[in-house]
Amino acid sequence: MAGVSMKLNELNKLTQPMGNTDQMPVLFMGHGSPMNAIEENEFVQGFRDAGKGIPAPTAILCISAHWETKGTFVTAMEKPPTIHDFGGFPKALFDVEYPAPGSPLVAKQTQEIIKKTEVKLDQSWGLDHGCWSVVKHLYPAADVPVIQMSLDYTQSPQYHYDLAKELSSLRKKGVLIIGSGNMVHNLRMVAWDKFNQPDYAYDWAAEANAKMKASILNGDHQPLINYKAQGKAFELAIPTPDHFLPLLYTLALKEEGEKISLFNDKAVAGSLTMTSVKIEKA
Repeated sequence: MAGVSMKLNELNKLTQPMGNTDQMPVLFMGHGSPMNAIEENEFVQGFRDAGKGIPAPTAILCISAHWETKGTFVTAMEKPPTIHDFGGFPKALFDVEYPAPGSPLVAKQTQEIIKKTEVKLDQSWGLDHGCWSVVKHLYPAADVPVIQMSLDYTQSPQYHYDLAKELSSLRKKGVLIIGSGNMVHNLRMVAWDKFNQPDYAYDWAAEANAKMKASILNGDHQPLINYKAQGKAFELAIPTPDHFLPLLYTLALKEEGEKISLFNDKAVAGSLTMTSVKIEKA
């Protein structure tokens, strides 16, 4: 009977609506190298500083550059595994585990509020490094439930921006929504010999980053949604959409009267930027 009672309690949790809270902030994290998970540097400190003052979340919903799918999925397992989706790094990085619980409840709520497409509940993915390498600095105790939502690679930037808007009610349920990628991200053009030169950027990377920031700060999101029409600098900065789309998820959730700020606004190795965004109540 005890086992039946426990199952009924879990079922009740899944069918109860989440309580209302003050509106949570939204973050876009320029996650950069997976090594930021275990190194101490100014970007890691920037992640920690961004987390200060954020009310304790009921859960985290992360849209990571590193989970692309055909269709839209949300992780719905109780214990998401830590995914080491990279190669060529030290063993110490592969040894990192981020044992945050999942949240079938938040996964189900996310599935229900999205009307633009059918969201499927996933039991096989987990937390990839786009998620855990930054979230671990915000919540090192791994005591906040985390779910991920995938990026449908078949859809347009406008589609993703519109889909993101449907997540807005989660902000009033205590859910911290995080987009994780990089605004400028061209690994093929990385200047490896400049990796330790602070804030080194190619001219096109600096140009694209400046224009992106202007659009972000003045609230004009259309040039970012239509990034393919913005010229050569954007073409080089965004050779593939995976690291850029999480930014659109964050910006789509900005509401009238909220303030927006930038942090970790520096370039790395010529062709990457760590520029990150925080949206919160004014």
